[in-house]
Amino acid sequence: MSWQAYVDQSLVGTGNLDKAAIFNSEGTSVWASVAGFTVAPQEMKEIVNAYKDKGDASGTKKIQSTGLHVAGEKFVVLKAEERSLYGKKGKEGIIIVKTTQTLLVTHYPEHVQPGSAANTVETLADYLISVGY
Repeated sequence: MSWQAYVDQSLVGTGNLDKAAIFNSEGTSVWASVAGFTVAPQEMKEIVNAYKDKGDASGTKKIQSTGLHVAGEKFVVLKAEERSLYGKKGKEGIIIVKTTQTLLVTHYPEHVQPGSAANTVETLADYLISVGY
């Protein structure tokens, strides 16, 4: 399956996400994206740095106090773990999951339950990891 097919079918095609992009794990190359969903280089740098941040003594990461910018919008970070970043803005949100070689950057609209969106992205990430990506 092509990277674009993963975006179109496995992510946006589920109805649980309305925007998605797949980047290399360094955030320097877009492998596939929904038309019009543009994550700026500075925003990708924020995302990559969030994964590098091991947190302070209490485990709090900087991104949890500053928020995260994706496609020109700021999201409050609810979860910042080694594999996953979850953010919210009102009733919409973002799910970003890192695999060995990719970053899945996704957005869900306000009518979708956050758990359904997260399950969609985490399931694809599990699959990509299982096949070496």
